Amino acid sequence: MKTELSGRRVAILATDGVEQVELEQPRKALDEAGAITQIVSPKADGIQAMNHDEKGATLPVDRVLGDVHASDYDALLLPGGVANPDTLRTDQNAVQFVREFMLADKPVAAICHGPWLLVEAGAVGGRRLTSWPSLQTDIRNAGGEWVDEQVQVDDRLVTSRKPADIPAFNAAMLRVFAERADDRVDEMSEQSFPASDPPPSPTAIGGEGAART
Repeated sequence: MKTELSGRRVAILATDGVEQVELEQPRKALDEAGAITQIVSPKADGIQAMNHDEKGATLPVDRVLGDVHASDYDALLLPGGVANPDTLRTDQNAVQFVREFMLADKPVAAICHGPWLLVEAGAVGGRRLTSWPSLQTDIRNAGGEWVDEQVQVDDRLVTSRKPADIPAFNAAMLRVFAERADDRVDEMSEQSFPASDPPPSPTAIGGEGAART
């Protein structure tokens, strides 16, 4: 399977508390494959990355969340860290950003606590995915099927559990992100779903898991 991503634009949604290795290593893999990656954050200045419980580097933000749209990008990366997705899932702009990627059937990769944003976006119903184990009840309560695997691919959604899974996560992410989207992606990505609207139903977002239910 071709993994060349030349010219593909990938948003990396993150804020303070992001696990540094879960952002930097997948980003490096994407950059080396030719993708154009940008850290998108609600904050205009740098974000504080973490190495488990210790402060890591301050990472520069490329684009402010309020200035971008899902239609600006070809794919989305959701790194983990506990505080990072927990903060983002309370931000309606961040939730909406994720929701629009899923509704547009664009590739999304989420690791560790990153799938919390998928839960908040109403995007796990009928899907099979993995995450940090503490999220499994949230995922099941949201209608998803949680599995304990180092990487799980459900249609265009790639998920992994923890930093140790990054090699497998990166390989699956590159493969899925390289797959050419069908003609309806650009049309769907232009749709607007106000943050005040209820999340779409699981069948609206779909995925291989949805087809199994």
